[in-house]
Amino acid sequence: MSRTRLSTVVLDAPDAHELAEFYQRLLGYTVRAQEPDWVLIGPPFDGIALAFETEPLYTPPVWPAAPGDQRMMLHLDIEVDVLAEETDRAVGLGARLADHQPQEDVRVLFDPAGHPFCLWVDTRGRRGRGQ
Repeated sequence: MSRTRLSTVVLDAPDAHELAEFYQRLLGYTVRAQEPDWVLIGPPFDGIALAFETEPLYTPPVWPAAPGDQRMMLHLDIEVDVLAEETDRAVGLGARLADHQPQEDVRVLFDPAGHPFCLWVDTRGRRGRGQ
């Protein structure tokens, strides 16, 4: 069987370059490739990349969603060492803190295009929120 691995997560945005710049600063990623309506960023060495594609009809999701709202299709979980410090830094870069915060060890934010993402701190010795 051939090797299969997740390499990239792609997010639509009203401006791919603007959103890529936000995540570059947030994650310390570098630009790997770009076109007028598409940008690929990733860790300086190896790891999962993020790509951004300009979508003129992009509608930001609503979280938490109510019936009839544009729902998020996915969100990014970003592990941090100091939750309050990294939350403040993300807000300083252009993120917005969500009104609803479901857990003490997680902060839900919205990136400049309105995608929800979570900053979380490992308080239980788990590696990855799903584990």
